[in-house]
Parts: sequence; C-alpha cells; structure tokens
Amino acid sequence: QVQLVESGGGLVQAGGSLRLSCAASGRTFSNYGLAWFSQAPGKEREFVAGISGNGGRTYYADFVKGRFTISRDNAKNSVFLQMNSLKPEDTAVYYCAARSNYYSAYASAYAYWGQGTQVTVSS
Repeated sequence: QVQLVESGGGLVQAGGSLRLSCAASGRTFSNYGLAWFSQAPGKEREFVAGISGNGGRTYYADFVKGRFTISRDNAKNSVFLQMNSLKPEDTAVYYCAARSNYYSAYASAYAYWGQGTQVTVSS
C-alpha cells in the first residue's frame, strides 16, 4: 500500500513557475514508477510526466517538454514537478500516481493516487 500527498499548487501568472511535491508513505519507494497527471474541468485525466524507480529515465507529454521537469528523491520518498513558463491552459488539478515497476503514460495502469493539487494560471 502506498499513500501519496501532493502539495505546492496555487495561483500564478502566465510565464511564472510552480514546484509541485508529492510525499509517499508505504513500502520501498524506489520500486515504484511515478508520474504526474493533470485534469482540467470537463476533460479526462492526462499524462504529464513519468520517472523510473531510480530516476534514471523520464518521459514527458509533448505539451510540457522543455517547460516541466520531473524528479524524485528516494531518500525522502518524494517526487517533484518543476513547472516553468506556465500557460493558462496548464490550469488543472495535478495528481501524483505510483505503480509497481516502470512508469506508464496510461492512468489506468496506476494503482495509487494522491488527492490532487490545484494549479491555476492567470493570463
């Protein structure tokens, strides 16, 4: 069992930055692939970024490449999403997710989810 708690969301102007954090509790953290998903009102949850258990591999959705960076600190059981050059269309609830073994771009592959943190980008 893994419990995930996100933090760091808020209101920011377009062009600004935010850093999301996700703290995990439970079993061996490094055994889990992790990802961030976003869900805007009226839309399906979509993949943003993923990271392998040891942090050696990352993968990004095209719409965040070059702007967002995912990282993890296994010693602190945490994963982060650095969000730069934010746009109004980035406004969404952002969720941290974990699954055994490698990360996936599919939400249905994840067994563990946080409660989400709201990110609002004003124009």
